[in-house]
Amino acid sequence: MPATTVLRPRSRTLIIAATVPLALAALLADDVRVRRQLDAARKDPLTGLPGRDALTDRTERLARTERVARSHREQLHVLVADADGLKTVNDSLGHAAGDALIAAIGHRIGAWAAARGGLAARLGGDEFGAALLLPPTATLRETAALREQLEQPVDHNGHILRPAVSIGTARAVDLPDAAGASRLLRGADMAMYRVKTGEKPHGYLATRHDAYTPTVHGRRPGRPGTHLPVG
Repeated sequence: MPATTVLRPRSRTLIIAATVPLALAALLADDVRVRRQLDAARKDPLTGLPGRDALTDRTERLARTERVARSHREQLHVLVADADGLKTVNDSLGHAAGDALIAAIGHRIGAWAAARGGLAARLGGDEFGAALLLPPTATLRETAALREQLEQPVDHNGHILRPAVSIGTARAVDLPDAAGASRLLRGADMAMYRVKTGEKPHGYLATRHDAYTPTVHGRRPGRPGTHLPVG
């Protein structure tokens, strides 16, 4: 009588056990790929910078860290930079020229922030933001150097574009301890607006009043649309 071959359950167990790590590795690879795709989708295609949400998150994390280390809280800086005259460039030379200007400014502020361990973001249109730690004694020197760097000419198809940039800076040390990312960003945005309108000189630092200025229809006073009535 021929011998009967018996497939032991243990063999099946070994086969299943061997395939589990492979399946898990495939899932992890898919997860990494999806995360990279999502990160890429969140970045501005023109400048390669992340958006407002990423800047808010980084600022909030730095603010939490600084609250723990109060002796270093004064190092937390948030900047908002605005490129003046973008509409004029678009109207006179076309949107491709305006895009070239925005891309150049975005790359410059991104490199500047990264070199100092910070993060820069495109907030929308011609506005950019950055969050980083700087010694308070270096605030004016660093922001002046950044402005000079951002205002370097941009060559677009033989046309020399000369951007003018207004920068507002908010320091955590100048605001109440409870001030988080939204207050710091609002303060920097308000400071930038005061510089842009000529109310304050370049190098102006946001005050508590700037950070707690009431919004109009959810926007900083002076932004387009803030004069419209709520319907």
